[in-house]
Amino acid sequence: MHAFDARLPPLRGDEHGVIRLGGTRVSLESVVIAFDRGATAEEIAESFPSVDLATVYATLAYVLTERDRVDRYLSQRKAKVDELRTEAEHRFPADGLRARLVSRRRGEAL
Repeated sequence: MHAFDARLPPLRGDEHGVIRLGGTRVSLESVVIAFDRGATAEEIAESFPSVDLATVYATLAYVLTERDRVDRYLSQRKAKVDELRTEAEHRFPADGLRARLVSRRRGEAL
């Protein structure tokens, strides 16, 4: 028997395949990005008040021990976001957007 049992972070996937911390809306991706930018566990917990410090530490321990797996997940998420962005840009082209907005603003000012 071990003196201490490690607790896995309460990670769960939502209906869109986004991994979130516990019952919060905070994504694993948000925590990893903050950590990779140099934020401490305490700073991350302060940035996301719905996540307690113990959960942040458990999540960071998971990220550090499963970095390859986490990086694969992050790459998949980035590919999905890029795919959705391309689809949105195709469906709603920005061509002439600035001119339309300026025209509307001028119309409102008159």
